[in-house]
Amino acid sequence: MKQIKFFAFFFIFTFTTTYADINKDFEIWKKNFKKEALQNNISEETFNKVMSNTKFLPDVIKYDRYQPEHYEDTKTYISKRTSKNKVLKGINFYKDNAKLINSIENNFDIEKELLLSLMGIETNFGTYVGKMDILSSLATLSFDKRRSEFFTNELLILLKLIEKKQIDYSTLYGSWAGAFGFFQFMPSTMKNYAIDYDNNNYINLKNNNDAYASAANYLEKIGWKTNEPCFYKISLSEKTPSKYLNISAKKLHSKKKLQYFRKYINNSNDIDSKYNNLNSAIITPDKDIIPGAETLNPAYIVFDNYEIILKWNRSLRFGLAVCTLKNKFKNEL
Repeated sequence: MKQIKFFAFFFIFTFTTTYADINKDFEIWKKNFKKEALQNNISEETFNKVMSNTKFLPDVIKYDRYQPEHYEDTKTYISKRTSKNKVLKGINFYKDNAKLINSIENNFDIEKELLLSLMGIETNFGTYVGKMDILSSLATLSFDKRRSEFFTNELLILLKLIEKKQIDYSTLYGSWAGAFGFFQFMPSTMKNYAIDYDNNNYINLKNNNDAYASAANYLEKIGWKTNEPCFYKISLSEKTPSKYLNISAKKLHSKKKLQYFRKYINNSNDIDSKYNNLNSAIITPDKDIIPGAETLNPAYIVFDNYEIILKWNRSLRFGLAVCTLKNKFKNEL
């Protein structure tokens, strides 16, 4: 018993000491980051006001290392995010906001079903926008060495938006990765695409007007093509060369016109011939992610619109879920 108590005490003491060291290192990092921020035209007043209470958040590191889209099989991932309840909630949300949503669809030429799908999957139609202190989250990920450069840049952009009074820093609570609002915009996305749609001199991405218009503007600017497909689920021939199979969302390779790939698709007749000249690629999202996954199943033929969704979130499963939910809404609205 004494030995057990000793090891328990040793573990607690070691963890506490390590955590204290991390916090100490984090404060040193913050002092160095302040110098970088001031060099990037962030005033000392803004920095002190915004960053003084930021903390190292160990849970953010944990979430960064374990993300469900990297471990759930495709069927499970999609079914969780495109359920009947999700569709029903989206329909009710649309009914309550039809005038706004229809006007944005017309102004930006982005289908309402796509906007509903993205909002539904990202924040369950604005009911879960995240409770993490975004400034602390970004500071933690900037301090962490794994993706420090990316998150340091995002944090600097956010500070500049605050400096210019484009957003209110006191409202910045969202996802562990620093995304904010009904559509979960990262700071760089806010900077480049967010819109003050209701003309009140303030961008509020937790407001339907600004959030919906900003999402539509983003999709329009990065090239979404209305009335073109996103993907089709396919059955692949055993003769399909492995060089055509994409298992990563980082950059789709071996793209061809749909017409070329038809010879490898057993259910090719399910895909309208009017799409024959569209650029396409084959993805097998479970391979090399899910233990024991088949090489050729599940498989999907994806198009340019699917890659637009990958720009929103670099996850093969996320792209499939968004487009699946979009199609379900199209059948209901």
